[in-house]
Amino acid sequence: MASGEALEGFELMTDFYGQLNDKKDNAVLVCHAFSGSHHAAGKRDNNIGWWDEFIGPDKTIDTNHFFVVSVNNLGSCFGSSGPLSKDKNGERFNNNFPQLEVIDWVESQKMLADKLGIKKWHLVVGGSLGGMQSLQWAVSYPKMVKKVGILAAAAKTSSQNIALNEVEREVIRKDSDFHDGKYLEFNKSPAKGLKAARMLGHITYLSAKNMDQRFGRKLQNTDSKIAEDVDFEIENYLQYKGGKFAESFDANSYILLTKVMDKFDIAHGYDDSLESALENITAEVLVVSFTSDWMFPTRNGKEICLASIKANKKCSYIELEGEHGHDSFLYPNEDYQNAIKNFIESK
Repeated sequence: MASGEALEGFELMTDFYGQLNDKKDNAVLVCHAFSGSHHAAGKRDNNIGWWDEFIGPDKTIDTNHFFVVSVNNLGSCFGSSGPLSKDKNGERFNNNFPQLEVIDWVESQKMLADKLGIKKWHLVVGGSLGGMQSLQWAVSYPKMVKKVGILAAAAKTSSQNIALNEVEREVIRKDSDFHDGKYLEFNKSPAKGLKAARMLGHITYLSAKNMDQRFGRKLQNTDSKIAEDVDFEIENYLQYKGGKFAESFDANSYILLTKVMDKFDIAHGYDDSLESALENITAEVLVVSFTSDWMFPTRNGKEICLASIKANKKCSYIELEGEHGHDSFLYPNEDYQNAIKNFIESK
């Protein structure tokens, strides 16, 4: 692993959509964002996949033609090896799971590709932290990526995002039920801290315009208040979102995965030169940014594409308004979906 630590054996939870053809040249790897999972499309346990509008027969990524692979990242809590897993001695990792970097995810995904006999992805695509994985794939294994889609992402995590992530982590650590990350040994869960951390994080995924249009300063109906001291609809919304998240996510995974994001800098090891980092890329590059995204603003996408062009790579940059801030990459939008569809289907 990039940290120098060893992970002796691991499991990857995966979903597949469509059929791998005889040539094995129609495979698409979809990389999920921070709190996502392998469940990218379809309905399971009454939950719809996080990119269901994009993946399926006759959809943006048409599974009549493409074989889509979606992997739950190492360190997550949806089936792949992570803090909830047990080590070689049968003890739960808890907060002792090896520190990960984006390159470790790429290495694990490459092992899966090798197992499936996929020598080259037709497309590797992802949004946010998934976009960082896509970029890492193109840099680390240029001969294995024909096309790469980098959506609402950046070449490195900004100090502002690192700061916000640290506040979220500290909120979790300060929960009295955290027990230095060993809460499961006490049959506890730092749910209050995890809820508050997600509430803060969720704000960064939205846009001011969308919040104003959706909530404004509307007062919350007293019959549906989540908490007694809630006054506004936006407060109630965040209380609900944070609470639901805390029911399904693991606090140690939250801390681990935010640190993965913080550490990402594709130019590290290339004298901090993004252009140098991209020199070996052979894939066609599509970068999509959203003007309402203040987590990874449009300048981040432009930076990637300009560096690609300077490195004599083929790059297309598309800037869209998007109504949902950073989360716009998750939502259907005709121009957005057409851009991806045209990119994946172009010769």
